[in-house]
Amino acid sequence: MNRFSSQKGPSQRQLRAGELIRHALVEILQREQLREPALSGVSVTVSEVRVSPDLKQAKVFASPLGGGDEAGVIAALNRSAPYLRGLLGKKIQMKFTPALTFLTDETFAEAEKIDRLLARPDVARDLDD
Repeated sequence: MNRFSSQKGPSQRQLRAGELIRHALVEILQREQLREPALSGVSVTVSEVRVSPDLKQAKVFASPLGGGDEAGVIAALNRSAPYLRGLLGKKIQMKFTPALTFLTDETFAEAEKIDRLLARPDVARDLDD
């Protein structure tokens, strides 16, 4: 295993950059009117941003608030990514503004699945022992 192995987690620099980008994107998505019809009247939750080690690529995990057409919203965000990158470049102080790739955030669905599993009578019985 070498020092460039993918076994290591993100660096502090990547984590800070990801949070900076996430906060800026949330503000942009709240305030800006995007021309994409799939995004009109939709509140988007940005839960996480993972930045590459060189800080030039960012994976943005997002979902429409309250469910809805997740695939359509993510596709619309990806079509708007160059425009959002331009707005992001004006808001953040980084050497490079990363290219944005929007992905569906599955964490809420996974948490709900685990809650349903834990609520099953046979599992609850085993947990009480």
